[in-house]
Amino acid sequence: MVWAIVILSVVSIALLSYLLALKHQLRNMTRGLERTNHADYDRLLLIQLFDKDANDLANTINHTIDNQRRLKIDAEQAELALKQSVSDIAHDLRTPMAVIKGDLQLILRDTDLSPKSRSYAEICLEKTGQLKTMTDEFFELAVLESDRAEVTLEKVDMTRLLMQFIAENEGVITSAGLEPDISFPPKTVFVQADEGLVRRMLGNLLGNVLKYSRKSFMLKLSENGSVSISNPVHSGDISAERLFERTYRGDKARGGGGAGLGLYIVRLLAEKQGGEVSADVSGNMLTITIKFRT
Repeated sequence: MVWAIVILSVVSIALLSYLLALKHQLRNMTRGLERTNHADYDRLLLIQLFDKDANDLANTINHTIDNQRRLKIDAEQAELALKQSVSDIAHDLRTPMAVIKGDLQLILRDTDLSPKSRSYAEICLEKTGQLKTMTDEFFELAVLESDRAEVTLEKVDMTRLLMQFIAENEGVITSAGLEPDISFPPKTVFVQADEGLVRRMLGNLLGNVLKYSRKSFMLKLSENGSVSISNPVHSGDISAERLFERTYRGDKARGGGGAGLGLYIVRLLAEKQGGEVSADVSGNMLTITIKFRT
């Protein structure tokens, strides 16, 4: 009887030790799986288990992780190839589009052109301009998303830059019948930014205003380095939360001749400079604000 109790105790202790050791190994496996969830972690489960079934489970998990890694690499390579293709196609289209636009402009100078032919040529010229805008947007987007766009952050005089931008585009603004309401703080505002990228952002924002604003728009520079552009819109057509999504269009906010990428590109450019961009619709006024680092 005593020997039976002793043997049973030894077996129980051995079984308990086995279970504790197995539990410890399973915890190690769990920690290993958690580490594989991190994007920068590139290792399989390096765990030696004394239980054959647990070892088989670890091997199966490793095979699954390896397959997922290969699928991720293939997907990333396919995405890069697609972006490169879009960039190449958009780049190749720019030259013929410029030629077509130039030829149409020459045709319209012909004084012998019939009214009907002139009307057709004017429509073709307008659509060619829209197609060129879309092509330029796709090319710029492909460059930005492929991380080929160089960013050089430096101390930029935002007050001077905005004044220059308004002066350079005064003719376009006046031709559109717009009256800008400009507000600058008394002190010069400096931000950390890439001046070339800022100009591209302002160009996209101004293009948005020229398409959809009537009579006036407001440009405001704040002391904290934020730039806001406001213009009247039909608020029922706009989802401020989706305004910076790729190809999102509100009937008034994102229509027109482009591909609906202008504000999405503004967001990408802001993020590349460590800035933030936001939109707010209050009444019938849309305000887009870019916050730069100071």
